[in-house]
Amino acid sequence: MLERSPSGIEGLDSLVEGGFPKKNLILVAGNPGTGKTIFSAHFLYRGAVDYGEKGIYVSFVEDKESFIQYMHRFSMDFKTLEREGKVKIFSMLTMKERAVSTLLETIIDTIGSLKAKRLVIDSFSALAQAIGKEIDVRVFMDVVLRNIVRNMGCTTLIITEVPYGADRLGMGIEEFMADAVIMLRRSRLDERLIRELEILKMRGTSLLEQQAIFTLKDEFKVFPPFKVKPVEKPRRFKPRSDTSEFFSTGSPDLDRMLGGGYPRGSPVLLEIDEHVSTLQYHLILNPTPWNFMSQGRAVMVIPSTGVDPNITMQRAKEGGFSEEELNSLLRICVKEYPGIERRPCIAPFRGKELEEDYESYLELERSLMEKTGQPVLRITGIDTLIDYYGKGESLAILKMDATKIRETKGLGIVLLKPGYPSVSKILGSVAEVHLKVTREHGSLIVYGIKPRTGLHVVEMDTSNGYPMPKLTPII
Repeated sequence: MLERSPSGIEGLDSLVEGGFPKKNLILVAGNPGTGKTIFSAHFLYRGAVDYGEKGIYVSFVEDKESFIQYMHRFSMDFKTLEREGKVKIFSMLTMKERAVSTLLETIIDTIGSLKAKRLVIDSFSALAQAIGKEIDVRVFMDVVLRNIVRNMGCTTLIITEVPYGADRLGMGIEEFMADAVIMLRRSRLDERLIRELEILKMRGTSLLEQQAIFTLKDEFKVFPPFKVKPVEKPRRFKPRSDTSEFFSTGSPDLDRMLGGGYPRGSPVLLEIDEHVSTLQYHLILNPTPWNFMSQGRAVMVIPSTGVDPNITMQRAKEGGFSEEELNSLLRICVKEYPGIERRPCIAPFRGKELEEDYESYLELERSLMEKTGQPVLRITGIDTLIDYYGKGESLAILKMDATKIRETKGLGIVLLKPGYPSVSKILGSVAEVHLKVTREHGSLIVYGIKPRTGLHVVEMDTSNGYPMPKLTPII
């Protein structure tokens, strides 16, 4: 088994069997502005601070002070590390062709005196331009690979700029000689910035996932595929305060993303992509009914197709609510059938005449409002309504219902699953808030169409004793 050096990049090591193979040459490539320098800085900084591996940074594109100041924005104090003798930073902005041999001697001598185990060369593109001749570039790479990487055991990152529109990495030499190639990209998802990392190759490593999403929010962070986390010590949900303008979503991160929460008296559309599981969109949805019930407000649910009352009850109980509380505040509206279980929280309806059932629905809401003295949260799976009443009637009643929600100062969340693009446009025009949940490279992503927001990666946080969405913006 290969000995490995932790990458220093949060989330990346789980994709590469624990880190980079030691004594390897790793090429980090990408267009300008994709985060290559920040990636390599984390490799050096965390290596020195967390793993006791000293490092050297050689820059051909940036002066030393600019590098130190910029990395301080990401909580990396290279000035202190260099003073403590854990890192050495070289700036080679004025290097000439005749200085190549001197540069190699300097790097090799510093590795030996510092006993460095990590080296970053930023960037190979600038270095090759300074060297000039391709044969000298090949000699440089050969010396780096044989003497520095193999003989001196220094895990080395070489950064390569990929011009926009180019169909190869740099000169092609570095890609051929490297043990690993990592490509960083900036692209768009629904006209929003998304950052993608792809491991094109890594010798001696089984790659279960070759692509992942990353962000530069506070640090360079890679997001492995969405993972369900167990709740080790279940606790009761802690409610979040509402404001005069907003109902809290129950999630601090989602409240921040929306600028305060869901506006009071507003219809909300939660659009769910085809690769998103029930558990995943429930992670984003559930804190809102928990927050309502924690404050003595009632919740009415028309479950989506495939979500039975037992699943709805299970999700409610994950917030720490008792059977008595659920029987008092939760109403699950389901179509009546022979042998239906008669429980206080089950509200059966006929599922034939929409106007008749809707009037019964409004009567149930009125009785709950009288009982609690507070507005009600409605959660509606639109696919269920369409199955029972057809698309036209369901849309007509939901547009009418949006007015009722505003009149009662309550909150209504409509869940829209794939297969109804025209429904999305119609309901999106009516909704005050329109959110979309999707997946990319295994990561769960949520973003606002109305109000417009950037992409946020969703992770499961169970540290409080119940599952909550942890949102990190992609910047």
